[in-house]
Amino acid sequence: MTALSATAMPVSDDKLEKLMAEFATCAVANVSDNLERLRGAKGIKPFHRSGVMVGRALTIKVVPGSNGFIHRALDVVKPGDVLVVDGGGYVDRALIGEIMVAIAKSRGAAGYVIDGAIRDIDNISCNDFPVFARDFIHLGPYKDGPGALNVPVTIGGMMVHPGDIVLGDADGVVAFSPEEAEDLLVCTRAQQKKEEDILASVAAGTYTGAYAK
Repeated sequence: MTALSATAMPVSDDKLEKLMAEFATCAVANVSDNLERLRGAKGIKPFHRSGVMVGRALTIKVVPGSNGFIHRALDVVKPGDVLVVDGGGYVDRALIGEIMVAIAKSRGAAGYVIDGAIRDIDNISCNDFPVFARDFIHLGPYKDGPGALNVPVTIGGMMVHPGDIVLGDADGVVAFSPEEAEDLLVCTRAQQKKEEDILASVAAGTYTGAYAK
């Protein structure tokens, strides 16, 4: 994929919605391949039952073990937002559980991505509301630590900016700017078609090993 032009124009809300609907049918692995295999959240995995997540990043920075700013984010979350929480990778206290998942779902959020721990796994794993995190633990959070909303954050080594498109599936999570989304979608679709053709040739017994070259 070519680098994003410095003159890229902002994406309208209508176009952004259409692009996100298209990305909802794309594999995270194919998208990250077309970001030069450099971008992606390492160590962040899905804990919900199944399903793809796509939405706009509402970014949240918290201090380890404190979720007060996640509560603040739930007061301003909009339908289609993904709550992207930089918890510093700290997994000794859970930042969210069943109740905060229910609140996010009721307000139309598209999911959670948390570089930290969660709890109430029995409930979360039985539902399709997307929850991606680093780990789980029963110990709960404090609520009085400092933090910030709508600032650049780091999730599993991946930088996420407010308003980025966030895509998640069983393989993990990737994020990218709306301005690069259209070109990225074209490249991802081309790779998807190439892989479908390869699988068809494997099934037909005509595969020649060209994919490895």
